[in-house]
Amino acid sequence: MDLCAITDREFASFQTFVYRTAGISLSPAKKPLVSGRLMKRLRHYGLPTYKDYFQLIMSGQEPAELQTALDLLTTNETYFFREPQHFDFLRDVILPEQRPGQPFRAWSAACSSGEEPYSIAMVLADRLGESAWDVLASDISSRVLDQARSGHYGMGRADKIPQRYLSAYCLKGVGAQAGTFLLDRSVRTHVQFMSINLNHALPHIGTFDVLFLRNVMIYFDLETKRQVVDRLLDTLKPDGYFLVSHSETLHGITDRLKMVRSSIYRKP
Repeated sequence: MDLCAITDREFASFQTFVYRTAGISLSPAKKPLVSGRLMKRLRHYGLPTYKDYFQLIMSGQEPAELQTALDLLTTNETYFFREPQHFDFLRDVILPEQRPGQPFRAWSAACSSGEEPYSIAMVLADRLGESAWDVLASDISSRVLDQARSGHYGMGRADKIPQRYLSAYCLKGVGAQAGTFLLDRSVRTHVQFMSINLNHALPHIGTFDVLFLRNVMIYFDLETKRQVVDRLLDTLKPDGYFLVSHSETLHGITDRLKMVRSSIYRKP
Protein backbone atom coordinates (compact mmCIF):
# COMPACT_ATOMS: atom_id res chain seq x y z
CA MET A 1 0.00 0.00 0.00
CA ASP A 2 1.34 3.42 -0.94
CA LEU A 3 0.93 5.99 1.81
CA CYS A 4 0.38 9.65 1.07
CA ALA A 5 2.74 12.17 2.66
CA ILE A 6 1.30 13.88 5.70
CA THR A 7 -0.39 17.15 4.74
CA ASP A 8 -0.17 20.43 6.65
CA ARG A 9 -3.79 20.07 7.71
CA GLU A 10 -3.22 16.52 8.98
CA PHE A 11 -0.09 17.60 10.86
CA ALA A 12 -2.07 20.45 12.45
CA SER A 13 -4.61 17.91 13.76
CA PHE A 14 -1.87 15.98 15.54
CA GLN A 15 -0.31 19.23 16.81
CA THR A 16 -3.62 20.16 18.43
CA PHE A 17 -4.13 16.66 19.85
CA VAL A 18 -0.69 16.57 21.50
CA TYR A 19 -0.97 20.11 22.83
CA ARG A 20 -4.41 19.60 24.36
CA THR A 21 -3.47 16.23 25.84
CA ALA A 22 0.11 16.76 27.01
CA GLY A 23 0.75 20.51 26.74
CA ILE A 24 3.52 19.79 24.23
CA SER A 25 3.95 22.14 21.28
CA LEU A 26 5.09 20.37 18.11
CA SER A 27 6.87 22.87 15.88
CA PRO A 28 6.62 22.60 12.08
CA ALA A 29 10.12 21.12 12.17
CA LYS A 30 8.58 18.03 13.86
CA LYS A 31 6.44 17.21 10.81
CA PRO A 32 8.86 14.51 9.52
CA LEU A 33 9.05 13.00 13.02
CA VAL A 34 5.25 12.79 13.26
CA SER A 35 5.04 11.28 9.79
CA GLY A 36 7.79 8.74 10.46
CA ARG A 37 6.59 7.61 13.89
CA LEU A 38 2.97 7.14 12.81
CA MET A 39 3.61 5.50 9.44
CA LYS A 40 3.79 1.97 10.92
CA ARG A 41 0.44 2.50 12.63
CA LEU A 42 -1.20 3.46 9.33
CA ARG A 43 0.24 0.31 7.77
CA HIS A 44 -0.92 -1.76 10.75
CA TYR A 45 -4.53 -0.70 10.16
CA GLY A 46 -4.29 -0.57 6.37
CA LEU A 47 -5.13 3.13 6.28
CA PRO A 48 -4.10 5.23 3.25
CA THR A 49 -3.90 8.66 4.92
CA TYR A 50 -2.96 10.28 8.23
CA LYS A 51 -6.44 11.80 8.30
CA ASP A 52 -7.91 8.30 8.40
CA TYR A 53 -5.61 7.37 11.29
CA PHE A 54 -6.47 10.55 13.20
CA GLN A 55 -10.18 9.81 12.76
CA LEU A 56 -9.58 6.28 14.05
CA ILE A 57 -7.89 7.37 17.28
CA MET A 58 -10.50 10.07 17.90
CA SER A 59 -13.47 7.77 17.20
CA GLY A 60 -12.94 5.57 20.25
CA GLN A 61 -13.13 2.42 18.11
CA GLU A 62 -9.62 1.44 19.25
CA PRO A 63 -9.23 2.95 22.74
CA ALA A 64 -5.68 1.65 23.25
CA GLU A 65 -4.55 3.23 19.99
CA LEU A 66 -5.03 6.74 21.36
CA GLN A 67 -2.41 5.99 24.03
CA THR A 68 -0.15 4.36 21.43
CA ALA A 69 -0.24 7.49 19.28
CA LEU A 70 0.45 9.70 22.28
CA ASP A 71 3.37 7.49 23.31
CA LEU A 72 4.89 7.70 19.84
CA LEU A 73 4.56 11.48 19.66
CA THR A 74 5.82 12.38 23.15
CA THR A 75 8.75 10.01 23.78
CA ASN A 76 12.20 11.58 23.68
CA GLU A 77 15.73 10.24 23.67
CA THR A 78 17.56 10.01 26.99
CA TYR A 79 20.56 8.24 28.50
CA PHE A 80 22.16 7.41 31.84
CA PHE A 81 23.87 10.27 33.72
CA ARG A 82 22.84 12.86 31.16
CA GLU A 83 24.23 16.26 32.23
CA PRO A 84 26.49 14.66 34.86
CA GLN A 85 27.03 17.92 36.79
CA HIS A 86 23.53 17.49 38.24
CA PHE A 87 24.39 14.08 39.67
CA ASP A 88 27.64 15.49 41.07
CA PHE A 89 25.60 18.25 42.73
CA LEU A 90 23.16 15.70 44.14
CA ARG A 91 26.06 13.67 45.59
CA ASP A 92 28.30 16.51 46.79
CA VAL A 93 25.86 19.25 47.87
CA ILE A 94 22.29 18.07 48.30
CA LEU A 95 22.85 14.78 50.12
CA PRO A 96 25.43 16.09 52.63
CA GLU A 97 22.87 18.70 53.71
CA GLN A 98 20.35 16.05 54.73
CA ARG A 99 19.86 15.29 58.41
CA PRO A 100 20.95 11.75 59.34
CA GLY A 101 18.05 9.33 59.44
CA GLN A 102 15.71 11.67 57.57
CA PRO A 103 13.90 9.94 54.66
CA PHE A 104 14.98 11.33 51.28
CA ARG A 105 12.68 11.54 48.26
CA ALA A 106 13.46 12.46 44.65
CA TRP A 107 11.10 12.86 41.67
CA SER A 108 12.12 12.35 38.06
CA ALA A 109 9.09 14.07 36.52
CA ALA A 110 9.70 13.21 32.85
CA CYS A 111 11.53 9.91 33.19
CA SER A 112 11.08 8.50 29.67
CA SER A 113 12.61 5.00 29.53
CA GLY A 114 14.05 5.18 33.05
CA GLU A 115 17.67 6.19 32.61
CA GLU A 116 17.32 9.39 34.68
CA PRO A 117 15.58 7.91 37.76
CA TYR A 118 17.94 4.94 37.82
CA SER A 119 20.91 7.33 37.62
CA ILE A 120 19.48 9.21 40.62
CA ALA A 121 18.89 5.92 42.42
CA MET A 122 22.48 4.75 41.91
CA VAL A 123 23.78 7.95 43.50
CA LEU A 124 21.36 7.57 46.42
CA ALA A 125 22.15 3.87 46.89
CA ASP A 126 25.87 4.68 46.95
CA ARG A 127 25.51 7.46 49.53
CA LEU A 128 22.47 6.40 51.57
CA GLY A 129 22.68 2.61 51.34
CA GLU A 130 19.57 0.84 52.60
CA SER A 131 18.31 3.80 54.64
CA ALA A 132 14.93 5.38 53.88
CA TRP A 133 15.01 6.84 50.38
CA ASP A 134 12.93 6.49 47.24
CA VAL A 135 12.61 7.84 43.72
CA LEU A 136 9.32 8.55 41.99
CA ALA A 137 9.66 8.27 38.21
CA SER A 138 6.79 9.50 36.08
CA ASP A 139 5.97 9.95 32.42
CA ILE A 140 2.91 10.36 30.23
CA SER A 141 3.91 7.40 28.04
CA SER A 142 2.77 4.00 29.28
CA ARG A 143 4.99 2.28 26.72
CA VAL A 144 8.25 3.73 28.02
CA LEU A 145 7.15 3.19 31.62
CA ASP A 146 6.71 -0.52 30.94
CA GLN A 147 10.22 -0.61 29.51
CA ALA A 148 11.62 1.37 32.45
CA ARG A 149 10.07 -0.87 35.11
CA SER A 150 12.04 -3.84 33.82
CA GLY A 151 15.37 -2.12 34.55
CA HIS A 152 16.76 -4.08 31.61
CA TYR A 153 18.84 -2.32 28.92
CA GLY A 154 21.15 -3.05 26.02
CA MET A 155 24.82 -2.85 26.97
CA GLY A 156 25.26 0.10 24.62
CA ARG A 157 23.17 2.16 27.07
CA ALA A 158 25.86 1.72 29.76
CA ASP A 159 28.44 3.98 28.10
CA LYS A 160 27.84 6.99 30.37
CA ILE A 161 27.47 5.11 33.66
CA PRO A 162 30.51 5.76 35.92
CA GLN A 163 32.54 2.60 36.43
CA ARG A 164 31.95 2.47 40.20
CA TYR A 165 28.17 2.43 39.68
CA LEU A 166 28.40 0.04 36.76
CA SER A 167 30.30 -2.46 38.91
CA ALA A 168 28.10 -2.06 41.97
CA TYR A 169 24.58 -1.82 40.53
CA CYS A 170 24.50 -3.25 36.98
CA LEU A 171 24.32 -7.00 36.40
CA LYS A 172 25.83 -8.10 33.10
CA GLY A 173 23.68 -10.51 31.12
CA VAL A 174 25.00 -13.94 30.12
CA GLY A 175 23.75 -16.60 27.74
CA ALA A 176 20.49 -15.52 26.13
CA GLN A 177 20.83 -12.16 27.94
CA ALA A 178 24.33 -11.43 26.63
CA GLY A 179 24.76 -7.87 25.44
CA THR A 180 22.37 -6.52 28.07
CA PHE A 181 22.45 -5.49 31.72
CA LEU A 182 19.93 -5.40 34.55
CA LEU A 183 19.79 -2.83 37.35
CA ASP A 184 20.36 -4.55 40.69
CA ARG A 185 17.37 -5.02 43.01
CA SER A 186 19.02 -2.71 45.55
CA VAL A 187 18.33 0.09 43.04
CA ARG A 188 15.13 -1.10 41.35
CA THR A 189 13.16 -1.66 44.56
CA HIS A 190 13.60 2.00 45.54
CA VAL A 191 12.15 3.36 42.25
CA GLN A 192 8.40 3.64 41.73
CA PHE A 193 7.11 4.26 38.20
CA MET A 194 3.81 6.05 37.69
CA SER A 195 1.88 7.45 34.73
CA ILE A 196 1.45 11.18 35.37
CA ASN A 197 0.40 13.88 32.93
CA LEU A 198 2.16 17.05 34.10
CA ASN A 199 -0.42 19.10 32.23
CA HIS A 200 -3.19 17.86 34.53
CA ALA A 201 -3.84 18.03 38.28
CA LEU A 202 -1.32 15.85 40.08
CA PRO A 203 -2.29 12.73 42.05
CA HIS A 204 -1.44 12.51 45.75
CA ILE A 205 2.28 11.74 45.62
CA GLY A 206 3.62 13.46 48.75
CA THR A 207 6.55 15.88 48.88
CA PHE A 208 10.13 15.72 47.66
CA ASP A 209 13.63 16.90 48.56
CA VAL A 210 14.76 17.20 44.95
CA LEU A 211 12.82 17.39 41.71
CA PHE A 212 14.25 16.77 38.23
CA LEU A 213 12.28 18.36 35.36
CA ARG A 214 14.80 18.18 32.55
CA ASN A 215 14.60 18.27 28.76
CA VAL A 216 10.83 18.53 28.63
CA MET A 217 9.98 22.23 29.06
CA ILE A 218 11.50 22.99 25.67
CA TYR A 219 8.32 21.41 24.25
CA PHE A 220 5.96 23.65 26.29
CA ASP A 221 4.83 27.17 25.49
CA LEU A 222 5.39 29.84 28.15
CA GLU A 223 1.99 29.60 29.82
CA THR A 224 2.17 25.80 29.98
CA LYS A 225 5.66 26.05 31.51
CA ARG A 226 4.32 28.36 34.22
CA GLN A 227 1.39 26.09 35.02
CA VAL A 228 3.48 22.91 35.10
CA VAL A 229 6.25 24.40 37.25
CA ASP A 230 3.75 25.94 39.68
CA ARG A 231 1.97 22.59 39.97
CA LEU A 232 5.21 20.72 40.65
CA LEU A 233 6.49 23.27 43.14
CA ASP A 234 3.59 22.46 45.46
CA THR A 235 5.24 19.03 45.93
CA LEU A 236 8.73 20.40 46.70
CA LYS A 237 9.71 20.71 50.36
CA PRO A 238 11.04 24.02 51.72
CA ASP A 239 14.80 24.15 50.99
CA GLY A 240 14.23 21.51 48.29
CA TYR A 241 16.05 21.66 44.96
CA PHE A 242 14.53 21.96 41.48
CA LEU A 243 16.74 20.94 38.54
CA VAL A 244 16.15 21.73 34.87
CA SER A 245 18.25 21.01 31.82
CA HIS A 246 21.26 23.22 31.05
CA SER A 247 19.39 24.29 27.91
CA GLU A 248 16.41 25.50 29.98
CA THR A 249 15.76 28.32 32.44
CA LEU A 250 13.06 29.26 34.92
CA HIS A 251 13.61 32.98 34.35
CA GLY A 252 10.22 34.57 33.73
CA ILE A 253 8.44 31.33 34.64
CA THR A 254 8.32 31.41 38.45
CA ASP A 255 9.34 33.66 41.33
CA ARG A 256 8.95 30.87 43.89
CA LEU A 257 12.55 29.65 43.50
CA LYS A 258 16.02 31.10 43.96
CA MET A 259 18.74 30.19 41.48
CA VAL A 260 21.71 28.42 43.09
CA ARG A 261 23.61 28.10 39.83
CA SER A 262 22.68 27.70 36.18
CA SER A 263 19.86 25.12 35.87
CA ILE A 264 19.72 24.49 39.66
CA TYR A 265 17.14 26.26 41.83
CA ARG A 266 16.08 26.09 45.46
CA LYS A 267 12.74 26.68 47.15
CA PRO A 268 13.03 29.15 50.07
